[in-house]
Amino acid sequence: MKILITGANGFIGRALSQHLVSLAKYSVVGTCRKPSDVASDIQMVSTGEVDGNTGWDQALQGVDTVIHLAARAHVLDAGSEDPVLEFERINVQGAVNLAQQAVKAGVRRFIFISSIGVNGSETHDGAFTESDEPKPHAEYARSKLKAERELSELLAGETMELIVIRPPLVYAAEAPGNFNRLLKLIATGVPLPFAAVENKRSMIALENLVDFIELCIGHPSAANELFLVSDGTDFSISEIINLLALGMGRKERLFRVPDALIRSVASAVGKRSLYTQLCRSLVVDNKKSRALLNWAPARKAHDALVESGERFRLL
Repeated sequence: MKILITGANGFIGRALSQHLVSLAKYSVVGTCRKPSDVASDIQMVSTGEVDGNTGWDQALQGVDTVIHLAARAHVLDAGSEDPVLEFERINVQGAVNLAQQAVKAGVRRFIFISSIGVNGSETHDGAFTESDEPKPHAEYARSKLKAERELSELLAGETMELIVIRPPLVYAAEAPGNFNRLLKLIATGVPLPFAAVENKRSMIALENLVDFIELCIGHPSAANELFLVSDGTDFSISEIINLLALGMGRKERLFRVPDALIRSVASAVGKRSLYTQLCRSLVVDNKKSRALLNWAPARKAHDALVESGERFRLL
Protein backbone atom coordinates (compact mmCIF):
# COMPACT_ATOMS: atom_id res chain seq x y z
CA MET A 1 0.00 0.00 0.00
CA LYS A 2 1.45 3.34 -1.04
CA ILE A 3 1.11 6.18 1.48
CA LEU A 4 1.74 9.89 0.86
CA ILE A 5 2.72 11.92 3.93
CA THR A 6 2.83 15.69 3.52
CA GLY A 7 5.15 17.47 5.92
CA ALA A 8 7.15 14.25 6.25
CA ASN A 9 10.16 16.06 7.72
CA GLY A 10 8.18 17.62 10.54
CA PHE A 11 7.95 16.48 14.15
CA ILE A 12 5.03 14.10 13.56
CA GLY A 13 5.85 13.35 9.93
CA ARG A 14 9.32 11.98 10.62
CA ALA A 15 8.09 9.64 13.33
CA LEU A 16 5.13 8.50 11.24
CA SER A 17 7.17 7.82 8.11
CA GLN A 18 9.78 5.86 10.07
CA HIS A 19 7.07 3.81 11.76
CA LEU A 20 5.29 2.95 8.52
CA VAL A 21 8.51 1.99 6.77
CA SER A 22 9.42 -0.28 9.69
CA LEU A 23 6.21 -2.26 9.21
CA ALA A 24 7.34 -3.31 5.71
CA LYS A 25 3.76 -3.39 4.36
CA TYR A 26 3.76 0.23 3.23
CA SER A 27 5.55 2.11 0.50
CA VAL A 28 5.97 5.65 1.80
CA VAL A 29 6.34 8.86 -0.18
CA GLY A 30 7.01 12.06 1.73
CA THR A 31 6.78 15.64 0.56
CA CYS A 32 8.92 18.57 1.62
CA ARG A 33 9.26 22.23 0.67
CA LYS A 34 12.89 22.21 -0.48
CA PRO A 35 15.06 19.60 -2.23
CA SER A 36 17.52 19.68 0.67
CA ASP A 37 14.86 18.35 3.06
CA VAL A 38 15.56 14.68 2.41
CA ALA A 39 14.96 11.71 4.69
CA SER A 40 17.05 8.72 3.66
CA ASP A 41 14.54 6.00 4.52
CA ILE A 42 11.62 7.11 2.33
CA GLN A 43 11.11 8.50 -1.14
CA MET A 44 10.91 12.29 -0.95
CA VAL A 45 9.26 14.65 -3.42
CA SER A 46 9.86 18.40 -3.31
CA THR A 47 6.57 20.26 -3.85
CA GLY A 48 7.51 23.75 -2.77
CA GLU A 49 5.09 25.56 -0.51
CA VAL A 50 1.73 23.93 0.11
CA ASP A 51 -1.11 26.20 -1.01
CA GLY A 52 -3.91 26.35 -3.55
CA ASN A 53 -1.47 26.24 -6.48
CA THR A 54 0.74 23.32 -5.48
CA GLY A 55 1.10 20.60 -8.09
CA TRP A 56 0.78 17.10 -6.64
CA ASP A 57 0.83 14.90 -9.78
CA GLN A 58 4.23 13.34 -9.15
CA ALA A 59 3.64 12.75 -5.44
CA LEU A 60 0.18 11.20 -5.94
CA GLN A 61 1.13 8.57 -8.50
CA GLY A 62 -0.18 5.19 -7.31
CA VAL A 63 -1.04 6.50 -3.82
CA ASP A 64 -3.72 4.69 -1.82
CA THR A 65 -3.85 6.98 1.25
CA VAL A 66 -2.86 10.60 1.83
CA ILE A 67 -1.93 11.73 5.35
CA HIS A 68 -1.97 15.52 5.35
CA LEU A 69 0.26 16.94 8.08
CA ALA A 70 1.77 19.95 6.32
CA ALA A 71 0.38 23.18 7.73
CA ARG A 72 1.20 26.65 8.90
CA ALA A 73 1.31 26.38 12.66
CA HIS A 74 0.85 28.93 15.45
CA VAL A 75 2.72 31.86 13.86
CA LEU A 76 1.17 35.27 14.27
CA ASP A 77 4.23 37.52 14.02
CA ALA A 78 5.22 37.06 10.41
CA GLY A 79 6.41 40.60 9.75
CA SER A 80 4.56 42.28 6.91
CA GLU A 81 2.47 39.21 6.09
CA ASP A 82 -1.21 39.07 6.92
CA PRO A 83 -1.20 36.01 9.24
CA VAL A 84 -4.93 35.33 8.81
CA LEU A 85 -4.57 35.23 5.03
CA GLU A 86 -1.51 32.99 5.37
CA PHE A 87 -3.47 30.49 7.48
CA GLU A 88 -6.21 30.56 4.83
CA ARG A 89 -3.76 30.13 1.95
CA ILE A 90 -1.79 27.25 3.43
CA ASN A 91 -4.07 25.45 5.88
CA VAL A 92 -7.33 25.76 3.97
CA GLN A 93 -6.58 26.28 0.30
CA GLY A 94 -3.57 23.97 0.49
CA ALA A 95 -5.59 21.12 1.99
CA VAL A 96 -8.51 21.51 -0.41
CA ASN A 97 -6.24 21.69 -3.46
CA LEU A 98 -4.47 18.50 -2.39
CA ALA A 99 -7.79 16.72 -1.81
CA GLN A 100 -9.10 17.77 -5.24
CA GLN A 101 -6.04 16.35 -6.95
CA ALA A 102 -6.16 13.23 -4.77
CA VAL A 103 -9.72 12.54 -5.93
CA LYS A 104 -8.61 12.81 -9.56
CA ALA A 105 -5.67 10.49 -8.85
CA GLY A 106 -7.98 7.79 -7.46
CA VAL A 107 -6.78 7.98 -3.85
CA ARG A 108 -8.89 5.80 -1.53
CA ARG A 109 -8.55 7.63 1.79
CA PHE A 110 -7.57 11.15 2.93
CA ILE A 111 -6.48 11.53 6.58
CA PHE A 112 -6.48 15.15 7.72
CA ILE A 113 -4.61 16.01 10.91
CA SER A 114 -6.49 18.87 12.52
CA SER A 115 -6.26 20.21 16.09
CA ILE A 116 -8.15 20.00 19.36
CA GLY A 117 -8.10 23.79 19.22
CA VAL A 118 -11.08 23.46 16.87
CA ASN A 119 -13.14 22.44 19.92
CA GLY A 120 -11.79 25.28 22.05
CA SER A 121 -8.91 26.35 24.24
CA GLU A 122 -10.13 24.88 27.53
CA THR A 123 -12.77 22.69 29.13
CA HIS A 124 -14.87 23.45 32.18
CA ASP A 125 -17.51 20.94 33.33
CA GLY A 126 -16.83 18.10 30.92
CA ALA A 127 -14.45 16.71 28.32
CA PHE A 128 -14.43 17.63 24.66
CA THR A 129 -16.19 15.12 22.41
CA GLU A 130 -16.67 14.72 18.68
CA SER A 131 -20.28 15.93 18.94
CA ASP A 132 -19.43 19.28 20.56
CA GLU A 133 -20.02 22.50 18.68
CA PRO A 134 -16.61 23.79 17.56
CA LYS A 135 -15.43 26.92 19.37
CA PRO A 136 -11.93 27.77 18.09
CA HIS A 137 -10.25 30.71 19.85
CA ALA A 138 -7.22 31.26 17.60
CA GLU A 139 -6.68 31.87 13.90
CA TYR A 140 -4.77 28.61 13.52
CA ALA A 141 -7.68 26.60 14.93
CA ARG A 142 -10.20 28.56 12.89
CA SER A 143 -8.27 27.73 9.74
CA LYS A 144 -8.25 24.04 10.68
CA LEU A 145 -12.01 24.08 11.22
CA LYS A 146 -12.58 25.79 7.89
CA ALA A 147 -10.39 23.20 6.19
CA GLU A 148 -12.35 20.38 7.84
CA ARG A 149 -15.63 21.80 6.61
CA GLU A 150 -14.45 22.50 3.08
CA LEU A 151 -12.92 19.02 2.80
CA SER A 152 -16.15 17.47 4.03
CA GLU A 153 -18.17 19.46 1.50
CA LEU A 154 -15.75 18.66 -1.32
CA LEU A 155 -15.74 14.92 -0.65
CA ALA A 156 -19.47 14.49 -0.08
CA GLY A 157 -20.53 11.97 -2.70
CA GLU A 158 -16.96 11.15 -3.73
CA THR A 159 -15.46 7.69 -3.35
CA MET A 160 -12.42 9.04 -1.49
CA GLU A 161 -12.99 8.70 2.26
CA LEU A 162 -12.18 11.51 4.69
CA ILE A 163 -10.86 10.93 8.21
CA VAL A 164 -10.27 13.90 10.52
CA ILE A 165 -8.12 13.57 13.64
CA ARG A 166 -7.98 16.33 16.28
CA PRO A 167 -5.09 15.63 18.65
CA PRO A 168 -4.33 17.70 21.75
CA LEU A 169 -0.71 18.59 22.55
CA VAL A 170 1.61 15.96 21.05
CA TYR A 171 4.68 15.36 23.17
CA ALA A 172 8.06 13.67 22.99
CA ALA A 173 11.64 14.63 23.84
CA GLU A 174 11.95 16.26 20.40
CA ALA A 175 8.65 18.13 20.56
CA PRO A 176 8.73 21.78 19.46
CA GLY A 177 6.89 24.77 20.89
CA ASN A 178 5.77 25.18 24.47
CA PHE A 179 6.51 21.57 25.43
CA ASN A 180 10.11 22.09 24.38
CA ARG A 181 10.26 25.28 26.44
CA LEU A 182 8.90 23.42 29.46
CA LEU A 183 11.52 20.68 29.06
CA LYS A 184 14.27 23.29 28.94
CA LEU A 185 12.97 25.05 32.05
CA ILE A 186 12.83 21.80 34.02
CA ALA A 187 16.34 20.88 32.86
CA THR A 188 17.74 24.15 34.21
CA GLY A 189 16.33 23.43 37.66
CA VAL A 190 14.70 26.84 37.90
CA PRO A 191 11.80 26.85 40.41
CA LEU A 192 8.38 26.96 38.75
CA PRO A 193 5.28 28.59 40.30
CA PHE A 194 2.69 25.88 39.60
CA ALA A 195 2.35 23.97 42.88
CA ALA A 196 -1.06 25.53 43.59
CA VAL A 197 -2.50 25.02 40.10
CA GLU A 198 -5.25 22.42 40.04
CA ASN A 199 -5.98 21.61 36.42
CA LYS A 200 -6.18 18.58 34.11
CA ARG A 201 -4.62 18.35 30.68
CA SER A 202 -5.15 15.68 28.03
CA MET A 203 -2.15 15.10 25.78
CA ILE A 204 -0.98 12.38 23.44
CA ALA A 205 2.46 10.82 23.19
CA LEU A 206 3.96 10.99 19.72
CA GLU A 207 4.17 7.21 19.63
CA ASN A 208 0.47 6.90 20.45
CA LEU A 209 -0.60 9.38 17.78
CA VAL A 210 1.52 7.62 15.17
CA ASP A 211 -0.06 4.30 16.17
CA PHE A 212 -3.57 5.75 15.85
CA ILE A 213 -2.88 7.30 12.44
CA GLU A 214 -1.56 3.96 11.18
CA LEU A 215 -4.72 2.24 12.41
CA CYS A 216 -6.83 4.75 10.46
CA ILE A 217 -5.08 3.87 7.20
CA GLY A 218 -6.81 0.53 6.91
CA HIS A 219 -9.61 0.21 9.47
CA PRO A 220 -12.94 0.09 7.61
CA SER A 221 -14.85 1.73 10.48
CA ALA A 222 -12.62 4.81 10.36
CA ALA A 223 -14.01 5.94 7.01
CA ASN A 224 -15.62 9.39 7.01
CA GLU A 225 -15.26 9.80 10.78
CA LEU A 226 -13.95 12.47 13.14
CA PHE A 227 -11.79 11.39 16.07
CA LEU A 228 -10.54 13.11 19.21
CA VAL A 229 -7.58 11.14 20.54
CA SER A 230 -5.47 11.27 23.68
CA ASP A 231 -3.40 9.07 25.97
CA GLY A 232 -6.51 8.54 28.08
CA THR A 233 -4.84 9.74 31.29
CA ASP A 234 -4.98 13.40 32.27
CA PHE A 235 -2.42 15.21 34.41
CA SER A 236 -2.12 18.54 36.18
CA ILE A 237 0.76 20.79 35.16
CA SER A 238 2.49 19.87 38.45
CA GLU A 239 2.19 16.16 37.68
CA ILE A 240 3.54 16.70 34.17
CA ILE A 241 6.54 18.57 35.56
CA ASN A 242 7.12 15.89 38.20
CA LEU A 243 7.17 13.09 35.62
CA LEU A 244 9.46 14.95 33.22
CA ALA A 245 11.83 15.82 36.07
CA LEU A 246 11.82 12.18 37.15
CA GLY A 247 12.95 11.18 33.68
CA MET A 248 15.71 13.77 33.77
CA GLY A 249 16.92 12.50 37.13
CA ARG A 250 16.09 15.83 38.73
CA LYS A 251 14.00 16.76 41.73
CA GLU A 252 11.05 18.88 40.68
CA ARG A 253 11.20 22.43 42.02
CA LEU A 254 7.69 23.81 42.42
CA PHE A 255 6.44 26.59 44.64
CA ARG A 256 2.98 27.94 45.31
CA VAL A 257 1.67 31.08 43.60
CA PRO A 258 -2.08 31.75 43.49
CA ASP A 259 -3.58 30.99 40.12
CA ALA A 260 -5.12 34.45 39.90
CA LEU A 261 -1.69 36.04 40.29
CA ILE A 262 -0.16 33.83 37.57
CA ARG A 263 -3.05 34.79 35.29
CA SER A 264 -2.62 38.50 35.98
CA VAL A 265 1.11 38.45 35.35
CA ALA A 266 0.68 36.41 32.17
CA SER A 267 -1.94 38.83 30.87
CA ALA A 268 0.26 41.83 31.71
CA VAL A 269 3.18 40.48 29.66
CA GLY A 270 1.05 39.30 26.74
CA LYS A 271 1.23 35.58 27.58
CA ARG A 272 -2.42 34.84 28.32
CA SER A 273 -2.46 32.03 25.74
CA LEU A 274 0.55 30.39 27.42
CA TYR A 275 -1.17 30.69 30.79
CA THR A 276 -4.24 28.93 29.36
CA GLN A 277 -2.14 26.08 27.99
CA LEU A 278 -0.27 25.57 31.26
CA CYS A 279 -2.81 26.35 33.95
CA ARG A 280 -6.30 25.79 32.58
CA SER A 281 -7.91 22.42 31.95
CA LEU A 282 -8.34 20.78 28.56
CA VAL A 283 -9.75 17.27 28.75
CA VAL A 284 -10.49 15.04 25.76
CA ASP A 285 -12.92 12.12 25.70
CA ASN A 286 -11.37 9.41 23.50
CA LYS A 287 -14.15 6.83 23.95
CA LYS A 288 -15.14 6.92 20.27
CA SER A 289 -11.71 5.83 19.05
CA ARG A 290 -11.66 3.03 21.61
CA ALA A 291 -15.18 1.79 20.88
CA LEU A 292 -15.35 2.19 17.10
CA LEU A 293 -11.78 1.16 16.24
CA ASN A 294 -10.98 -0.92 19.33
CA TRP A 295 -7.92 1.29 19.81
CA ALA A 296 -5.89 1.51 22.98
CA PRO A 297 -2.80 3.73 23.40
CA ALA A 298 0.39 1.80 22.75
CA ARG A 299 2.18 3.55 25.63
CA LYS A 300 0.95 4.56 29.06
CA ALA A 301 1.06 8.30 29.57
CA HIS A 302 3.08 8.03 32.80
CA ASP A 303 5.82 6.02 31.09
CA ALA A 304 5.83 8.18 27.96
CA LEU A 305 6.31 11.38 29.97
CA VAL A 306 9.13 9.90 32.03
CA GLU A 307 10.79 8.65 28.85
CA SER A 308 10.44 12.10 27.27
CA GLY A 309 12.44 13.53 30.18
CA GLU A 310 15.04 10.77 29.91
CA ARG A 311 15.55 11.26 26.18
CA PHE A 312 15.62 15.03 26.43
CA ARG A 313 18.47 14.79 28.91
CA LEU A 314 20.47 12.87 26.28
CA LEU A 315 19.78 15.20 23.35
